[in-house]
Amino acid sequence: MSEEPGELTAAHILPFAVMCVGMFVALLDIQIVASSLQDIGGGLSAAQDQISWVQTAYLIAEIIVIPLSGWLTRAFSTRWLFTLSALGFTLASMLCGLAWSIGSMILFRALQGLLGASMIPTVFTSSFHYFTGARRIYAAAVIGTIASIAPTLGPVIGGWITDALNWHWLFYINVVPGLAVAGLVALLVDIDAPDPSLLRGADYPGIVLMATGLGTLEYVLEEGARWNWLSDETIRTCAGISAIAGSLFVIRSLTYRNPVVDLRAFGNRNFTIGCILSFVTGIGIFSTIYLTPLFLGYVRGFSAWQTGLAVFSTGIASVIGVPIYVTLGKLIDLRWLMMFGLACFGTAMWSFGFITHDWGAAQLLWPQMLRGFPQVFAVAPGVTLGLGALPPARLKYASGLFNMMRNLGGAVGIAVSGAILNDRTNLHFLDIAANLTPANAAMNGLMQGLSARLSAVLGSARAGRLAALDLLHGVAYREAATMAYADAFRAIMLAFLIATPLVLLLRKVAAPKSPPAEAH
Repeated sequence: MSEEPGELTAAHILPFAVMCVGMFVALLDIQIVASSLQDIGGGLSAAQDQISWVQTAYLIAEIIVIPLSGWLTRAFSTRWLFTLSALGFTLASMLCGLAWSIGSMILFRALQGLLGASMIPTVFTSSFHYFTGARRIYAAAVIGTIASIAPTLGPVIGGWITDALNWHWLFYINVVPGLAVAGLVALLVDIDAPDPSLLRGADYPGIVLMATGLGTLEYVLEEGARWNWLSDETIRTCAGISAIAGSLFVIRSLTYRNPVVDLRAFGNRNFTIGCILSFVTGIGIFSTIYLTPLFLGYVRGFSAWQTGLAVFSTGIASVIGVPIYVTLGKLIDLRWLMMFGLACFGTAMWSFGFITHDWGAAQLLWPQMLRGFPQVFAVAPGVTLGLGALPPARLKYASGLFNMMRNLGGAVGIAVSGAILNDRTNLHFLDIAANLTPANAAMNGLMQGLSARLSAVLGSARAGRLAALDLLHGVAYREAATMAYADAFRAIMLAFLIATPLVLLLRKVAAPKSPPAEAH
């Protein structure tokens, strides 16, 4: 570059902005289906326990590819990897819109995540190329905001699209921005040169081991509760495969001369702690955006648009937090800001633990504001502190691992949240039902009143009694489900309670004065 490191021109801002759009769309699509899961499930004749795979398939595919982004970037260059990723993502989006069954939808969603995944970590590494010194705080704030707001806005935008058009347009809407991003990146981005020779000596067995380990792990987490965990032969087999493949992958990556994933980066304390905190923030961001629309849809009976409006306050609060973070980031140690963000997020999960069956947009307002405002504080410092502590030569490989941890946290969080909902709903329902006996005077009074009114309407005492029992069952199940949602939110709170003190172990990172040598 001809410009001095201190100068900031359109040559820095415009390509970075275009890449940020691609990252935003890729992250948005994880949760754009969240408030429309019922519509998608109905359109594809899917059972409720299959629907979460529409999100999870996308996440797990991203998780497999994101760690490989450093190797892929060096082989194809940032420009062409991002361009191909945007084009593949666009094609897969079209296929999702054309899906004819839940099986085909899950397949195309996995393809969408697989092809679009590289757009996320390349933005992280590119920010270290385009911005230097104190300006990296701004770049990290932009990236952190996208990483937190995009999944949050997903249900809002998705709800509006589904109600205004239909769920197919959740995916067709990606075509224009996807093609635009691909074209502009090909024209504007010029960071590095491709090195196709890396494709010849790549550790392909390591790639297979990593994909096998991560894929089977996610299957165990997603399906374990449904099949009673290790009592099921398939779950036991997949758990064993995951453990063996994961162990072999770690051994191979640490001993192979040119591994596609540089696990040695975990030798850096800041990077390791940053990855742990990225994992926890992934749990918080993705799990709550999975749980809240699910609660509003199945417990409250909200439409996709009503659900989107109800969770919109989270996005507003996130936007409000950005300029405040940027201002404070120049004055206060980033570690204290990160502790504040994680602690606030945990407090928000504590407030969600008081949820009742009649919570709607009004009741969710302050808990969601408390959750949305600190998201940039929880995410952005991790970029600077976790990745900024590494030498430039390792940055591309490490960025993939760092981003994988956040998405892995999201996938694990969604799977564990689903398991909690399943197990705890059954437990709470049995506890409630145990108290609904003839010895319960309050229940007897309720049943007599309901039976009398319904008998008058239905013209039969027996029909009225059966209808009253059906209503009682519905109320008991509703309350059991609501208590299970509260349990899931408290579990997320516990993760943040454990993670927050870890920030104290991070070292302060001094901003380098010049961009990485390989960027020139």
